[in-house]
Amino acid sequence: MPETTAPSSVRIDPARLQAMMEAVSVFGGGADGAMTRLTLSAEDGQARDWLAAWFREHGFAGRVDAIGNQFGCLDLAGANAPVVMVGSHIDSQPNGGRFDGALGVISACEAILAVRESLAASGARAACNFVVANWTNEEGARFQPSLLGSSVFTGAADLAWALDRRDGTGISVGEALESIGYAGTDKVPVPAAYLELHIEGESFLEREGRRFGAFTRFWGAVKYRLAFLGRQAHTGPTPMAARHDALLAGAYVIADLKALAGGYGLDLHTSVGRMEIFPNSPNTVPSEVVLFIELRSGSQIILAEAEARLRASIEAAAARAEVGHEVRSIDRRVAGEMAPGLVRLAERASDVNGAPARHLDTIGGHDAISLAAVCPSIVMAVPSVGGVIHHPTEFTRPEDHAFGTQVLADMLLILANEGLSVIEMEKERP
Repeated sequence: MPETTAPSSVRIDPARLQAMMEAVSVFGGGADGAMTRLTLSAEDGQARDWLAAWFREHGFAGRVDAIGNQFGCLDLAGANAPVVMVGSHIDSQPNGGRFDGALGVISACEAILAVRESLAASGARAACNFVVANWTNEEGARFQPSLLGSSVFTGAADLAWALDRRDGTGISVGEALESIGYAGTDKVPVPAAYLELHIEGESFLEREGRRFGAFTRFWGAVKYRLAFLGRQAHTGPTPMAARHDALLAGAYVIADLKALAGGYGLDLHTSVGRMEIFPNSPNTVPSEVVLFIELRSGSQIILAEAEARLRASIEAAAARAEVGHEVRSIDRRVAGEMAPGLVRLAERASDVNGAPARHLDTIGGHDAISLAAVCPSIVMAVPSVGGVIHHPTEFTRPEDHAFGTQVLADMLLILANEGLSVIEMEKERP
């Protein structure tokens, strides 16, 4: 047989990439740019079906595991070769944007396709196999907690517990999976490395005129589902001093959280992004209010301090409003670092493309954070116009999407040519 040499370059197809992005945006997309594709909804099922058809058409073996994570597997190196996984998620926030998550899945498809084409043209064999991942319930909008599918995949969350998570109408994850036909049984092994391209969701890149970022560390989070329990009464005749207003207690905590964040400058973010009020009538004093509280920081010490102060605030608010309270769930995500070797590999690939990588922190959660517990992982970013995310005006320019996908493809080609040992070698490179 004639000798073959590993390809030295790979070129993505920007038009093909853009066409894929437009195709997936139909499912749940609104006329104003909005996207409502809640996980395991009918719209999510349609997008998953579209992705499954794309896998079949392009020679990827489709797989779905028990929590509904969707995979497209491409064997380029043989059954026993290491696996590099690339992906993100296609579920969205309600009235969110079209690029958060979906951009990463579409980029993974195009980058791997381009690498396969490059290897085929040279006759070279890859040192690894590739898998596209579409993770279930990354957003945590319909079911809590977020990163649910990737947490089950890595063993951080129990499958039975995850399948029993319920949305606001009482539907469980398991029931929702069955309803759209994505209650799978396939087993997909833990990869040797995981890469994820994302929109920045901030404006550092845009403000500085940069095209590409590599997240070097991820913030931790503490998420409370807190209930205040008061007494239902008429808002007309009931004297103010006789009321036991659960919503008033919630308001005290919300104000305290704002002040708490201010005490730590840029190192702590706090929020209450959702409340459930019962009976939710304008003429009735609320008897129950559930707050979805978040604390986020890159420091575990700050998170611990903030949580202690939150607990003190809860006690004080309940006493002040004369209501009861109960913490119904707590989810924690530790702060950490992305794999240094993959950060260096991202720098190497972005340098080749004439745009040095800008180091960033990721404050929001990503499935790569789950994967970081079991394999070298990284999230990379392309600019968001205006830093907008989780809003209908969320937008990443096609040329920026293409640039990030090109860098991703170059990273994958290096791994295909040089093998997974390059991650450790890059980490040690001066």
